[in-house]
Amino acid sequence: MVKVLFVCLGNICRSPMAEYVFKDMVRKRGISEQFFIASAGTSNEEAGNGVHRGTRNKLMEFGIDTSEKRAVQLKKEDYSRYDHIIGMENSNIFAMEQIFGGDPEYKVMRLLDLVPCQRDIADPWYTGNFDKTYEDVYEGCLALLEYICKNKSW
Repeated sequence: MVKVLFVCLGNICRSPMAEYVFKDMVRKRGISEQFFIASAGTSNEEAGNGVHRGTRNKLMEFGIDTSEKRAVQLKKEDYSRYDHIIGMENSNIFAMEQIFGGDPEYKVMRLLDLVPCQRDIADPWYTGNFDKTYEDVYEGCLALLEYICKNKSW
């Protein structure tokens, strides 16, 4: 089983969007049983809160329900629990490496590190642009899934 954790600052916008988009992708490919997928935030500010309405509304356009998701904070022990730990931007990577005490097994990367135009995913909490965030998250999740499927023997 491949274990994937998506991480952003608060775990209410980008990382839950990536979690649920990725879950939808693996479900549509019929390989859900091969994955454990979750998300977390580097901060505890939103812990226990539901998904931001902008993310929730954007994903509902595609029939993806996030009503059960509650924000959780990233923990040091998450490093040993997951195979791929995917941040949304460089500041998430820095915070994750602080929490984990480094990245000796090279599990940590940005979601858009596998696409031709590598970049951060802007935080829609500040930009208000959930459409652009969705486009970037979808592009990154597709690239990540292709990467995992190419490098994993089931």
